[in-house]
Amino acid sequence: MKETNFLHQVYKAICKDTGDQNESAKLIVVVRLLILTMIVYSLLSSGLCLFASHTGGLIFCQVSAVLFLAVFVLSYHSRTFVSFCILNAYILVWIIFNIVMFGWNIGVQHFIIVLLIACFFAKYKHAAAKASYALVLCILRIFLFLYCQDNSPHITLDEGVNNLFQVINTLAIFWSISLIAYIFSTDTQTLECKLVEYNEQLKKQASIDPLTGLYNRRRTLEYLEKLLKSPEHQISICLCDIDFFKRVNDTYGHDIGDVVLKKIAETFRKELPSGTFISRWGGEEFLLIFPISNGDEAQIFLGTLRQKIKEIVFDGGSETFCVSLTFGLVEHDFHSDLTTILKEADEKLYYGKEHGRDQIVF
Repeated sequence: MKETNFLHQVYKAICKDTGDQNESAKLIVVVRLLILTMIVYSLLSSGLCLFASHTGGLIFCQVSAVLFLAVFVLSYHSRTFVSFCILNAYILVWIIFNIVMFGWNIGVQHFIIVLLIACFFAKYKHAAAKASYALVLCILRIFLFLYCQDNSPHITLDEGVNNLFQVINTLAIFWSISLIAYIFSTDTQTLECKLVEYNEQLKKQASIDPLTGLYNRRRTLEYLEKLLKSPEHQISICLCDIDFFKRVNDTYGHDIGDVVLKKIAETFRKELPSGTFISRWGGEEFLLIFPISNGDEAQIFLGTLRQKIKEIVFDGGSETFCVSLTFGLVEHDFHSDLTTILKEADEKLYYGKEHGRDQIVF
């Protein structure tokens, strides 16, 4: 428990914000973690120099660690971006001195890439300044490379120590880049996921009738157009509506009418076979699409559905009541277009309404 509390206190100390409202709260975390990384790096380098008996290199690495520590302390007394600029300036100076002291082969010049990446995450705007800084870093790297071609390092490391420096550099650089990318990309990925989810919700809301949870007219037309474009199976389409639904609303109120609509939608989902496209066409009308059923098969499904709906008892307050549906069913002939087939279904529904209701017209 104490160890957990200690780590929590360390985390809070690293995350302590000294910036203003216009600065990224995550930048100061990156700055401090980079400084701590450089302190650890300098201490490991000190150990290597001590092992290799290079007194000058040992002193240089220890001084580097102390200066990085000073920058760390300064980060609690300066604005975030000021701390970031100070760290950049010091690391650039530190890179130059390392190249002069130990040469090109230890790989310290790759820390320039860390600064480049950090720069592009540091501010949300200022593209021109970022591009200019990137150019400066590029020129500096080329200059240091050319300098090393004509100048020998002040401290010559044997091959084993040089390779160990390369390993430490590689670990520190990969850690630093991963750290920057992770911290700054977390919010971006989270926001992107939320945006995807939000777009899915909007898409669903644009396709779903809010009262019944069935597909709405717009989504139904999209589905039908796609389905009829290249049908692979026999398709049957049924237009149906609730008989005397206006009487239900006038007698029992619109709230009860909504209950009837939702219960019928629920019965559609329960009784019709999976794969049936069920939609609220408008008002008390519903459109049912059987994408792999012929008319005879669809008529059997509708017969069962019709009977189930008639068995539902609704509470109207002062009395109970039941409702029925009339169905107009058509079978696609693989030739008719969308307008024609919908018109035919509507005509059959109208015929059923005019000839007694509570029936399936096929």
